[in-house]
Amino acid sequence: MALVLDGVSYDLRLTLGALAELETALGASSLMDVVSRFDGGNYSTRDVLAVLQAGLKGGGANPLPNLAEADITGGITRAAQVAAQLLVRAFALPEGGAI
Repeated sequence: MALVLDGVSYDLRLTLGALAELETALGASSLMDVVSRFDGGNYSTRDVLAVLQAGLKGGGANPLPNLAEADITGGITRAAQVAAQLLVRAFALPEGGAI
């Protein structure tokens, strides 16, 4: 999953560590709490920023870009789409459907 910030493309992914940090950052009782916010369309810009930040960390961005100040190609709509897709991918079954 890629997101372009200030003209630079970043690969984002949610590692287990990034997901744990995400729960803490959002004060969520569980990861499902975070997912339900997006699933119900009841997410905030803070939620989007936190998911993207976790995705950047999980994707190995170093140094981390300043998301609050970045020019995001596609705007807030693209940012929200990427955040939601990252969460969907975190729960996707491996290819073939077996766990």
